[in-house]
Formats: sequence, C-alpha cells, structure tokens
Amino acid sequence: MTSDIETLSVEDTNSREEDNLFEILNSRREGLTDEEVNERIEKFEYSQFVPEKTNPVIKFLLLMWNPITWIMILTASITIVLSHGGGKPTDWEVFIGILFLIIINATINFIQQRKSGNNVDTLTESIEPEAKVKRNNYWKIVKAVELVRGDIINIKSGDVVPADGRLIDINDKILMDQSSLTGQSFPVNRSVGDEILCGAICRQGEGTAIISATGPETFAAKTMTLTNIDYRISHLQTILLRINNFRIFSIVLFIIVELLIMYVGFGYDYRRGINNILALLVGGIPMVMIIVFTIIFVHIPKQLSKYKTIAKYFPSIEELSGVTILCVDKTGTLTLNKIVIEKYSIKKYSDIETNDIIYYAALASNIENQNVIDACIISTYGDINKFNSIDKRTEITYKRINDGSVRRVTKGMPHTILDLCTRFKTNEQIKQFNDDVEEFAQRGFRSIAVAIQDIPDEENEFKLIGLLPIYDPLNSDAKETIDNARQLGIKIKILTGDELSIAKETGRRLNIGDNMYLSNTLKDYEDIDDLLLHADGFVDVYPKHKSEIISRLQEMGHMVAMIGDGINDAPALSKANVGIAVAEACDTSRAAADIILTEPGLSNIIKVILEARKMFQRMRSYIIYTWSLTYRVLFGFSILVFVFKFDFPLFM
Repeated sequence: MTSDIETLSVEDTNSREEDNLFEILNSRREGLTDEEVNERIEKFEYSQFVPEKTNPVIKFLLLMWNPITWIMILTASITIVLSHGGGKPTDWEVFIGILFLIIINATINFIQQRKSGNNVDTLTESIEPEAKVKRNNYWKIVKAVELVRGDIINIKSGDVVPADGRLIDINDKILMDQSSLTGQSFPVNRSVGDEILCGAICRQGEGTAIISATGPETFAAKTMTLTNIDYRISHLQTILLRINNFRIFSIVLFIIVELLIMYVGFGYDYRRGINNILALLVGGIPMVMIIVFTIIFVHIPKQLSKYKTIAKYFPSIEELSGVTILCVDKTGTLTLNKIVIEKYSIKKYSDIETNDIIYYAALASNIENQNVIDACIISTYGDINKFNSIDKRTEITYKRINDGSVRRVTKGMPHTILDLCTRFKTNEQIKQFNDDVEEFAQRGFRSIAVAIQDIPDEENEFKLIGLLPIYDPLNSDAKETIDNARQLGIKIKILTGDELSIAKETGRRLNIGDNMYLSNTLKDYEDIDDLLLHADGFVDVYPKHKSEIISRLQEMGHMVAMIGDGINDAPALSKANVGIAVAEACDTSRAAADIILTEPGLSNIIKVILEARKMFQRMRSYIIYTWSLTYRVLFGFSILVFVFKFDFPLFM
C-alpha cells in the first residue's frame, strides 16, 4: 500500500472519503509506527521545503550583466585584438584598466547585496516549528520537518498548521486563520472532513487531522514556486542600452570618417592609425559612468537605513522611482489583520447605552480560551472581573455583587439571537434590525447581536439590546501613505482574497474608491485592459490572479510595485517591477520581495520612493553630462587628428 502514497496527488486526497483516505495513506487513528515513519522518510526524505538559492559565483557574474559593462568588455576586447603590429607592444594597459573597473564595480555591488541578504536572513531567523503527532498510539512532539503523509497530528488554539491535512476529529468547533494564505480577514470555520492548510493558524478549538501533503507538495510551497522568475534588466538599464546604442552608432560613424581620412587621405601606417582609432573609441565611451553609478548604489543602504528599509536588489530602488501603479494587499498590509468594534456605529434597540452593550457582550465572552471575536470584545471593554460566573456557553448567567441580581446575557450571529428575543420585539424593530445588518454587510462589517434576560423573569424572555459591528481596522498610516502616493501620480489598486463588501469599505475609507470587481470578472470582460486600468481593485483573488493582473499591467507599459505580507502575495511580489514586503510579512514574502520594511507601518514607502526619485534624478543628470562629454570628445579628438595630425599615446 505504501506505493500508492508515492503516486497519490494532493487533489486526490482532498476528494477522498475519510475511511478511504486512511486506507490510501496506509494510516490509522492510532497513528503510524516508527518503522512506517522511517520507511517513508527514507523513501521521500524530509518534508522541508527549502527555496532554491542562487550560487554566489552566478550572483557575482550577473552583476556584470548590464549594458554599460557589455560595451566596456567589447571595447577591451577590440583594444587587445587590434592594438599590435608596427614593432610596438600590445596595448595591455587599456585592456587591464577596463577589466579592473568592471571587477571593482561588481565586487562593491556584490558585497553590498550580500550585506543586505544577511540582514534579511537575520530577520527571518526563528525557532524551528514543532508538531504534536500520534505514533505507536502515543502522542509525542516532533519537528514539523519530520512529518510524513499519513501522520495523525493534534491542532489546538494558537498552533500553526505544520502541513496540509484533513480534519478527522474536532472538539466543538475550529476556527482557522488563513489570512496569510488566502487574504481573508476573518477566521473560517472548519468541520470534520475539511482541509486545513500549512501555515494557517488555529484561533479557536482543538482537533485531530491526518497529514495529506508535506514539504513541496503543500499549498504554501506550491505558491512559492510561482515566485521563480528569470533575471530581468531594469528600466534604467534599458534606457542606458538605448542611449549607448545611439552613442556607439555615433562613435562608429566618427571612426569610419577617421579611417578614411587617416589611411586614404594621410596615408598613415596601420599602427599609427589604429592608436588614434582606439583613443577615439575608449575616449568616447564613458568608462567612469560605471564607477559613478556604483558610488550612488553604495550610498543607497545608508539612506535606506534611515527609513528602516532593506533593499535586496539595488536596481529595484531605481525601478521604484518610475512606478506608476501600486498594487496593495489588504489584510495585514492596509489593515492590521485583527478585528475591533466600530463603537460609533453600534446600533441600539433599548435604553441601554453603548458602553453597557459592549459590557454585556464582554460578559458573554470566553476569557480563557478566546476566539478572535471574544478577544475583540473583551479588549474593547477592558476589565470584566466584577461578576460571579455560574454558567458559560454562548451565553452567561451571572450575579451582580452589589445588589445580588441575576441576569443572563447572550451574543452571537444576528438572526440566531433575534430568534431568541421575544420581549418587546415588534415588526418595526425586526425591520430596523434587518436593515442594520444589511447596512453593516454592505460596509464590510460583521455583525454580532447582544441580548439580555433578567432572572427571575415571569415571561422568561430575552430582550434585544444592540448590534455590534466588527471589522479589521486600517493601519494607522495607511490613509496618509495612500494620499501621498496619489499626490506623486501613482495609481493605487487593492488586490485581496477578501470579500467584495469588505474591500469596498476599505477603498472608501482610504479614498481609493469602491470600483472593485470579483476576480472571475476578468474571464468574461470584453476590454480587460480598460478594466484593469480603471478598477480600484479586485477581490476573491488567488496568488495566480495577482501575478496575472500585474503581468497584464506591465504589458501595457506600466511600472508596477506590489506591497504584501502573506504567502499568497509572494508570486505577485516576485512578478512586480518592485516587490515590497511589510515588517510583519512571512518568510515567503520576504524571500520574494526586492525591498523589505523593518518597521511597522507603510509611511516609509513614500520616503523610499522620494529617495529613489532623487537618486534617479542624479543618475539622469550624470547621463546627460556624459552624453554631452562624449560628443565633445568625438569632435575634439577628430579635430586634433584631422587638422593637427596629432598622434595619441598608447595609454591615455
């Protein structure tokens, strides 16, 4: 049966019934034996997924893969090939000098990028994750990397899921936070038979699962494989290539004219003429440009450190200066990825005040084993210790210390609570309640209803007292950052896996707009380019969708930056001209990004963009200067040769 495990796909395990899944994975509720585990480790090796790293030598060589270096190498090659004869030594000085400049430049860049890489590694250092697994019918703690398909694991509140699996047992219910994988703001309920994903966090409950995929077969690892891209030439390098192509054309034109005049007109011998030709060639090409650019690049880390930012790929700073569209993940980037109560929007259905509604909701919350909603309500109110607990479920019965009165409080999903409430309930109140729930839904809020019951109560009825709106709040500097980016002429687009109503409310709060669409709209829309340009964002998007949207915008000629934090953002971070990972980003996003923020918040992005534009302006000014210098050299050298028959020395 073990052979079936080798050929079984992850999709296949997700479609199996529970009993059949145990059979196909050759597992049982008592767990695998040590022999079975060792056999599978020996056959499949450890399940750890390690992103492929580029060889340092290849990294060093890639630093010399740019237009200026190409021209310098070509010039050095021509020099060594042609500068001989006439009883004079070969002009090795020029050849060695040019190669020296190239190697010095690459070495400085390599050292700086290595320092940045070490800083990133320091950021991603963490304790090796562990998992509680059942083997030989006993529970034990093992390293997550040692898990194999068919293992039985235990998941409880606060645990990070170590591998993909299927739930086989749960206690009450399980809430899983998949925001880093799917972009959803709120945890999702998981039942027996449901899939749980590697990297998700258990926010409430406890359960048992069978491992169906480990290492590179997990959803998270497959998402990481989308981040592999080929080496790309930056926008500035493309511009330099075009400028240098025209410069080379001009130099070649002058050389042809010089050849005709010196050899045909003046009758120079080969070596005398070739020295002048090489002087024109070497003098016309701005050899110092590569050193100037290196000095600018070396200056970058010092400047970025002021803004708590690390640049892994220096040309990405230059790319950032030309960004026209900024795509932003919502959950954990624009928002804090935690839920709070919108106190000013609480709806009242009795004479009980807003703070008291929150107080009663806090009483009905679980203090010890909190889910995210309980934690949100308790943190909003504060101290709730002034009562005696008698019974806790989804409701609480408590006794007040000061007067001895007993009261029952319940909270929960709006219509579940409404059905419990019969006291003072009227058709008008029901209509108002439904309208309020709908209003909150359109604004992207989740609603929690609160009701109370006095004990003893002859009618034994609950009374509806309020409706709490909860939402994922914005980052403190998100609106300022978005406003500043728009003032710089940058368009903003939200790309999120969250719901449409939540994304629209976020867009409205940030003045981005609410012209947003579901990802499946892209399949049927006639003019996709027009939709992409004018939409304020797209929702219910998967990692592949984000990457495809960015790719399409790039094909339209836009420079695109992407800001994200989760595993689901990694492909888009890698695909964008500039990928930016926020301070709270996961290791996957940091690995895929070009720039990493090390301080919470988004405001430093604007500072980095402004710094990038300053740097680009310096480089642009120097390019214009060297452009004019090239033509001064061409005309000046030509006049010296044509009019004064000046002979240039071997090495200038």
